[in-house]
Amino acid sequence: MQPGEIYGLVGPNGSGKTTLIRLLIGLLIPTSGSITLLGRSMPDKGILSQVGYMTQASALYEDLTVRENMVFFASMCGGVQREKVDATLRLVDLAGRANSLVHTLSGGMKQRTSLTCALVHHSRLLLLDEPTVGIDPQLRATFWAYFRDLATSGVTLVISSHVMDEALGFMRQGRLISEGNAASLRAEAETATLEAAFLRFSADQPETPT
Repeated sequence: MQPGEIYGLVGPNGSGKTTLIRLLIGLLIPTSGSITLLGRSMPDKGILSQVGYMTQASALYEDLTVRENMVFFASMCGGVQREKVDATLRLVDLAGRANSLVHTLSGGMKQRTSLTCALVHHSRLLLLDEPTVGIDPQLRATFWAYFRDLATSGVTLVISSHVMDEALGFMRQGRLISEGNAASLRAEAETATLEAAFLRFSADQPETPT
């Protein structure tokens, strides 16, 4: 992946999307092969201040406020100015709930809070595991507009999703079975939709013994 690229991972549950992101961040050790992140072999704690990570399951502290969670996670990466905290809160429409304890939030608001914690310290690389789950279409469009702005500024984003129009790489049974942009994937599979393209590529793969 190159600087300024948005790379989407799409595949069914259990295909390996979350495992791949955990390998990239250094939470897991690969059983074969190697991981290189920002030019460094992983795991390497020294570059984590340059990486934003949003987990699929909430990692928030529920007895802290939205703002306190953001400041806490940012402090592990060297801290962040209050203006950046406020700007990120406005982006995800949480400015009015900045001082609310996390346990009082709805599921969608918790999802937005998790995203703010990954975005607030302005990393070179963002690893986002299902960032748009549980949010409404309008806010999802806002997120994607911001993701594209980040990419334009040189930030690289790796995003796992079940939404086909975010795809650049199809995963199945721990393997990357095809990659490209939406048009090239449809053309290669000779299908009208990305959903059909995924099924076509999946049908061509041998079953892995369990």
